[in-house]
Parts: sequence; structure tokens; C-alpha cells
Amino acid sequence: MRGRDQRAWVEVDLAAVIENARTVARVAGTRLLPVVKADAYGVGAVAVSKALEALDPWGYGVATVEEGAELRAAGIARPVVVFMPGQPALFPEVEQFRLTPVLGDAAAIREWAARGERAFHLEIDTGMGRSGVRWDEIDQVRAAADTPQLEGCYTQFHSADRRDGTAEQQLERFERAVAQLVRRPALLHVANSAAALSGRQFAFDLVRPGVFLYGGSPGAGFPEPRPVVSVRARVLAVRRVAAGESVSYNAAWRAAGPTTVATLGIGYADGLRRSLGLSGRGSVLLRGRRHPIIGAVTMDMTMVETGEHPVQVGDVATLIGAAGGDRITLEEFAGWSDELQRAVLTSLGPRLPRIYD
Repeated sequence: MRGRDQRAWVEVDLAAVIENARTVARVAGTRLLPVVKADAYGVGAVAVSKALEALDPWGYGVATVEEGAELRAAGIARPVVVFMPGQPALFPEVEQFRLTPVLGDAAAIREWAARGERAFHLEIDTGMGRSGVRWDEIDQVRAAADTPQLEGCYTQFHSADRRDGTAEQQLERFERAVAQLVRRPALLHVANSAAALSGRQFAFDLVRPGVFLYGGSPGAGFPEPRPVVSVRARVLAVRRVAAGESVSYNAAWRAAGPTTVATLGIGYADGLRRSLGLSGRGSVLLRGRRHPIIGAVTMDMTMVETGEHPVQVGDVATLIGAAGGDRITLEEFAGWSDELQRAVLTSLGPRLPRIYD
């Protein structure tokens, strides 16, 4: 069985992905370097990249060599930047698949430059504290980076969505570091989704939208994306439960009175959090109503209390998306588990087929 015949599936609106990318490009006023790492945040890197070709992006961003190789195998010819810090042991594969590494230390830069004429991007750490050369230690790579292979410089903001002044501080550090290089490379890029949507002061030559493309909201005060992902699951079983009877592991939920419980064919192996039914906040849309998720989510199944409302095996429940005039947004769903929206998306497991509309 495939697609909507399955126990559960993910629907992807590629037209919405394109429209969200257009919104970023319009606000930023510069070219796009869409981030399609982690299988485009679980949406599908090949499908998303092929759809975004219509917008003429500069290239695509991935996290690993394997992700870049997948795009090449699918026929993507634009530059593909691998944002995991470049490891010399992987340089042969980086060259084989015509990928662009990011480097942050002099030794790696010299080794890459000695291999030929392929470009690299220099990562400058302006406060993320994760990888790259520190903004105040740029002299450590200044000589090594004085090479025609230096195509770009970038940094990563840690809190652009907060609009608390830290992005501006990091921007100032970045500009100061770039000014200390022997020459300005052709491409500077600093903006993730939130920064790109904050205004053109962060735009430079490229912007790197990620979660916004896939329907993730940066928060209040930012443009809202069009919804992209819907998650559906079928009812596999229906049973009556008497007052006081428990549902799911550890008997963490007990019926307050006689009620009906519907079992959905989706669980934590598919990306749901086990605690979703224990918080008292999670629900699904089923037959035009919201019904609470109850008990611990199990590996393959999730239970929902429907009370006296009719439900039958084969009905389709919506966990994320619109149904019956209501909508459960990605932001709302993520909030029930105190999760990041991007964490929800990337957790949607491979057992769930993606259906592209």
C-alpha cells in the first residue's frame, strides 16, 4: 500500500514551499540559498529542490556529503554547499560530487586549496560557539584564505527570531572580521529565515531560508508562511472504555466515565512525542471535531478519546493541517510537546510516505 492507503502519511504542498520562498526573496531582495538539509527538514530534499528550481536560486545548502550526493543524483546542477565543517578525509567525495565545503581553520583551507580550483566558503563564528574561526581570531586564517578559491564567507545567528539586538551584534562582528581578510569574497551570507525576514540589513549577497520554507513560523511580528505539511492517520480500532479503566502504558490515563477510544496508526516511531497524550494539550481533528490524545503515545499507535461522538475504523484523523473547517498548525502541534517546529518536521519518520500535491 502506498500514499493515502497507508495507516498514516504526510501531505506536502510544494506550491506553498515556492510561495514561501518568494516571500523571503521579496523581503530580503537578494538571491536564495535554500537550506534543504535533513531531507529538507523532513519534507523531501529532492522534491523541494526540483520545485525551487523555478525561482532560480543561487544554490542549495545541505549538512552532509551524502545529502549533496543525493541532489546530484537527482540532477541538481547548481552549487551545493555542505555546511558541516569540512573534514579533509572527505575532500575526495566533496570533489567527486562537485560540492562546496565550508572551512574554518587554516590547515583545512590549505589542504583544500592544494587540491585544485574548486571553491570553498569560510565560516566565521560570531557568537554561536559551535564551529568556524572566531571573529576575533580571523588573523589565524587570513593568509590561508588569501586564495581565489575563497568564494564566500558566512556566519550563523543564534537568536535572530528574538529581535533582541544579538543579530545586529553578530552582524557587526562578521563585517569586522571580513574587513580583515585580504579581499572580500564574492558571496557573503548571514541570514537564516528569521533574519532574512527582518529586513535587508542582513541580506548581503545570499540568504539561507530554512524552516520558513516548510511552513515554520519565526514568531510574532514576522510574515506568516503558507502551511506546507499535513499529517494524517487512519483509525485502526475503536473500543468502549468503562469509567476508571486505563489506556496505554503505565496506566497514566484513566477514563473519567464511560467513553470511546479510537486508536490511530501513528506513533513515536513516526515522529510523535511519547508525552503528547500526557500533557493534556494534544488533540487531533476527527469527523469535524477536536478530540484529545490520551495516554502515552506508543511506538506505532496513538489513542484518542472521542466520547459519544461517532467514529469508525478507516476514518482519517488530522494531526497537523486543516480538516472540517479547523486547522492544527505546525506551531500549535510543536507547542504541545514544547518542541521546535523544525524538530517536529525533521522527526517525521521514513515510514510515513510523502504525498506531493
